[in-house]
Amino acid sequence: MPNEHSRGRPALGSRWAQGLLFGVVSVGAAAMFFPFLWTLITSISSRIGVSAKPSLIPQDPSLDAYRQLFTELPFGRVVLNSLGIAFIVTVCQVLTSALAGYAFMRLPFRGRGIIFAAYLATMMVPGQVLLVPQFVIMKDLGLVDTYPGVILPSVASVFGVFLFRQAIDAVPRDLDEAARLDGAGHFRIFWQVILPLLGPTTATLSVFAFMGSWNSFLWPLVILRSREMQTLPLALAGLQGQYTTHWDLLMAGSVISIVPMLIIYLFAQKYVVRGVAGAGLK
Repeated sequence: MPNEHSRGRPALGSRWAQGLLFGVVSVGAAAMFFPFLWTLITSISSRIGVSAKPSLIPQDPSLDAYRQLFTELPFGRVVLNSLGIAFIVTVCQVLTSALAGYAFMRLPFRGRGIIFAAYLATMMVPGQVLLVPQFVIMKDLGLVDTYPGVILPSVASVFGVFLFRQAIDAVPRDLDEAARLDGAGHFRIFWQVILPLLGPTTATLSVFAFMGSWNSFLWPLVILRSREMQTLPLALAGLQGQYTTHWDLLMAGSVISIVPMLIIYLFAQKYVVRGVAGAGLK
């Protein structure tokens, strides 16, 4: 029989298991954090120090690489391009996904399930397959090397529609009925009743949409021509030379590309977890 002093203590095996789990998680966290640390150290090291001997200690630390990015290269314009495009894409995806999710969940029309299934099936089509048709359409519309040409193919998201449909399905229909008794139509119900309850889903899709647009490389590479229209991934790729690469500049640009995503995720991480978990309830 355990005495009174040992009742509240965890078993030895349990403590060993917790210690082992903590060690594994710590090693995994360190392994994932190491590339970011290496990138930061390289960005503030001198070019000669980086070329001579890679080290975890900055070699003659300075901010010359960051200064050179914004003085000798149009990097400020590049960052603004990426921020503007990512912001517009995020807003458009949230609005179109929320409206489509409401229509698929709350508006009864013939063939709704079949249409939604066919819509979800498009997620199995690789994005590379759509590059040529999208480019031909943008060329016919005269949108090559323009902001609308970059933005338009990304204004809708199949994953976003699925996410919002599942979230709206969890909202009680009694709220809709109460709003209809007050004379509200579908748009007012969606805007004033449904959408305010979907904060976690909105935050989740906003993070995914912003990160997807911010890191997009292939489509901007195809549609954009001029240097002034470049996005951040294209500019970073341009920093790699055929024979030599200025690693301090490349890593400084990588640090700049990481900062917005890190800030957004830190503020929205709890909503992302709730939104993804809520989408899988049904």
